[in-house]
Amino acid sequence: MERIKNFFKDESGASAVEYGLLVSLIAVAIIVGVRTLGQNVQAKLNEAAVAIE
Repeated sequence: MERIKNFFKDESGASAVEYGLLVSLIAVAIIVGVRTLGQNVQAKLNEAAVAIE
């Protein structure tokens, strides 16, 4: 019974989960930023193409 109590009190694996969540959030932020930047660049290039025609 004592082993089970110690198992649930152990927080050493919590930091790995927290780092995983942090990396996931950073990855999502990068994906959103790159996608938005790509759409803005595409719109500007389309404007330039229309102006050249």
